[in-house]
Amino acid sequence: MAMSGGKDDGEPMNEMNTTPLIDVMLVLLIMFIITIPVATHAVNIDLPNPSAPPPDVIVKRDKNKLVITPTGALLWNGTPLDGGQLLSTLQATMAIKPEPELQFQPDPQAPYEAAAQALNIIKGSGVTAFGFVGNEQFSEFGKAPNAGK
Repeated sequence: MAMSGGKDDGEPMNEMNTTPLIDVMLVLLIMFIITIPVATHAVNIDLPNPSAPPPDVIVKRDKNKLVITPTGALLWNGTPLDGGQLLSTLQATMAIKPEPELQFQPDPQAPYEAAAQALNIIKGSGVTAFGFVGNEQFSEFGKAPNAGK
């Protein structure tokens, strides 16, 4: 930045020296940038507390199927479960080596909220062998079973 030393005629300089002002403003700007908290992009998921699965729940060693009915009920290999029971059942499958595949098949008329909650429970449990099944019925728009009924 250039500085003016005044005129040769000996009169006082009428302009304000802005160099120190700009320096102070830059220091304040840097201080504000440093003190801004780091933004986190985390999504907090409240998982249900694990509860004992019903005694008739069978955990297969190769693959298990989780179905969501049109009413929003969860079926594990045909046995109804709630969210807490699903979490404890998923934790039981994690103890099996190698981990059995979890097949997820929501009904076309199942509520979106029930499917989203089930997926959050599955994700939070740490299951890695996971897949969607039954999607081939939706390969063409409007060709789903019971479409138009």
